[in-house]
Amino acid sequence: MKIIYAITFLLSSLNVTAEPLSLHFIDSYTIPTGKQFNGSEFGGISGIDHIKGNRYYAISDNRGGAKGHPVFFELRIDYDAQGLQNVSIEKQTFLKQPNGTRFPAQPTVDPESIRLAPNGNLYWSSEGNFSQQADKRHQPFIHEINKDGQYVRAFKHPTRYNYTDKQTHGGRDNKLFEALAVDEKGIVYVGNEDALIQDGHVATDFNNSALRITAFNPTSGEAIKQYAYILPAIPNHGGLTIFQVNGLTELLSIGNNRFLALERAFIAGTGNYIRIVETQITSDTTDVSQRDSLIGTDYTPMTRKVILDIPPHYQGLDIDNIEGITWGKRLENGNRTLLLVSDNNFSNRQVTQFLLFEVNNH
Repeated sequence: MKIIYAITFLLSSLNVTAEPLSLHFIDSYTIPTGKQFNGSEFGGISGIDHIKGNRYYAISDNRGGAKGHPVFFELRIDYDAQGLQNVSIEKQTFLKQPNGTRFPAQPTVDPESIRLAPNGNLYWSSEGNFSQQADKRHQPFIHEINKDGQYVRAFKHPTRYNYTDKQTHGGRDNKLFEALAVDEKGIVYVGNEDALIQDGHVATDFNNSALRITAFNPTSGEAIKQYAYILPAIPNHGGLTIFQVNGLTELLSIGNNRFLALERAFIAGTGNYIRIVETQITSDTTDVSQRDSLIGTDYTPMTRKVILDIPPHYQGLDIDNIEGITWGKRLENGNRTLLLVSDNNFSNRQVTQFLLFEVNNH
């Protein structure tokens, strides 16, 4: 399998035809853990999306435990080319179940990403929650909701993502619908954070991991195509560690079947490694939607070109657990901006960290 990965990765990398983006770091802003807003703790921010001007949606990965009912927030983020001046929480909205009630204050969902839909509604993804007891498993999903959090519909995701026994087939707990994107045609894309069990091992400091990016028809909600994305081995940190984790944490559409992929690796004792990768679906990219397993099969994955490596210590900052990425407003010079945000895991040892970049060549 490793040989196949190497060959197809090399071939697909030659298909990148558009000029890559260039990012210039501007500033950062932090919100300490423990900040309260209307009875909910602000934190666990795993997804963010631009509304317009200085307004943004941000979703918390509060699973509905001690932190209360799952919610998303509306933020005001003020900045210019000189820096980030302020991030304020303007509104909180509870996520609703299909029956119209709030998701309970107990583990059922695991919100990870939020995107504005072309019709003004919102899409959000949940990784679900695994249990050894089948009747207590909560499967992953993608929901469309209105701005009040009311359920509109569910997308029909392939069942191979669903939790089964966590040993032979299906999703790995807390490793599913982390990444969500909407392209200029309205097509919805979702990506799992790390490999499905039947697709091979997770990414380690020795191994790549094969993920799946699924495209959905925005009208029918049906899955239409599926592509492999290769998550590389965890960055070499010079030795073994007692804990390490890697994953694809977000996707952001650039247009013309191109995306920015946000990758995050954490190594105990070292910190967070963040990569922003330009990836593309080309005419050579294999549709793997009919393949139940990617092990031992020949396919061409999405292309991959690293735009920016962010090490644990960057621009004088200790980089936190970056999981969200969105376009921001344009600066006075006409260049777009890019905002990243961290999930603080509701930990007093972490913060909610915003990173602001100026985008060139776009």
